[in-house]
Amino acid sequence: MRVPIFQLDAFATRRFTGNPAAVVVLERFPDDALLQAVAAENNLAETAFLVRSTDADRLRWFTPTVEVPLCGHATLAAGAVVLERLEPGRDRVVFDTASGPLTVERDGSVYRIDLPARTVRSVPLPPALAHALGVTPEETAVDGSNYLALLPTADDVRSLEPDLAAIARLDRTGVVVTAAGDGAHDVVSRYFAPAKGIPEDPVTGGAHCALVPFWSARTGKDTFLAHQASRRGGELSCRLVGDRVHLSGGCAFYLEGCIEL
Repeated sequence: MRVPIFQLDAFATRRFTGNPAAVVVLERFPDDALLQAVAAENNLAETAFLVRSTDADRLRWFTPTVEVPLCGHATLAAGAVVLERLEPGRDRVVFDTASGPLTVERDGSVYRIDLPARTVRSVPLPPALAHALGVTPEETAVDGSNYLALLPTADDVRSLEPDLAAIARLDRTGVVVTAAGDGAHDVVSRYFAPAKGIPEDPVTGGAHCALVPFWSARTGKDTFLAHQASRRGGELSCRLVGDRVHLSGGCAFYLEGCIEL
């Protein structure tokens, strides 16, 4: 069986920046083991599997090692595939997902995704987290599955060299590090999730579901320009709207073809 595949750089202003995502278009979902094998073969942070339907387009996401309940950048990429390649006359698509309905809209030259905000609560600093990061955060919080560590400056975030093996042994599946931005950006962050097969994610929509309410509570603002300071880097326009987070960014098509299943 031959099926279409697209690879895009999401939250990117040009190719080879942002976060690469594969989007595989299917008539139905095959066995989970096959989906996982395709994601492992693609070896990207996430592969999105899209099943078209007259009722609602269904979407699932896999890292190279596990299925995940939410992936922002691969959803943005899937939205761009639908709105630019599969149905170019449309400006909006709603995906049926494990995290509920997720909407992607065309907004001029970029795409806007509507995601659920995450509840963030402060916790005492776990010694194992400080050891893994190699620094002592000013504040530590959790958003459910991730630790969030506030560092003193944006340069501290950019220069951080954590012990990824130690991060993989933590009792949370990922770590977000953040600081107030400098220059043009309000917020700077990085995200590490080696336990999910992602040593460092280039640009993470899901992490900003926690970062936006975290920084809104600290600053009283509901709109931010954020930069994820990975090697590839990516920029996100962020807005907190009640219990939802709106993220906007560009998508650059890199690859279009077919795969054999």
